Amino acid sequence: MGRMHAPGHGISRSSAPYVRTAPAWLKNLFTADDVKDQIYKLSRKGLTPSKIGVRLRDAKGIASVKALTGNKILRILKAKGLAPSIPEDLYHLIKKAVSVRKHMEKNRQDKDSKFRLILIESRVHRLARYYKKRSVLPANWRYESATASALVS
Repeated sequence: MGRMHAPGHGISRSSAPYVRTAPAWLKNLFTADDVKDQIYKLSRKGLTPSKIGVRLRDAKGIASVKALTGNKILRILKAKGLAPSIPEDLYHLIKKAVSVRKHMEKNRQDKDSKFRLILIESRVHRLARYYKKRSVLPANWRYESATASALVS
């Protein structure tokens, strides 16, 4: 899929390893319950699912949580009731829109950032529509720029 507001097609990416199972040395070091406990602990500290994955990869050597536990990090958190209220990608888009809007208050004459804010908010609306259709967000959820800063604080 191409990018929304840029001319590139975005085909550069890394690929997952062909072998879908965890290596034997890793299975000997960690059980699925150990990994789940670490995920719960990191989530209670306030880390997002992607940050939890990075922390487990860099600190513990766990490249794929799904290979060890059979579930992805977000599914593990949802089962425990620790999942974030709004999806992570939507959260970061809203956070970006709030920061651009804050910049616009200080710099009223900045026309380029006004245009970029329109593009960011259109992505927020598109993503919210997708998540409402998938029942991740409630059907009455709406993005409003006035209350957006409360969502990301």
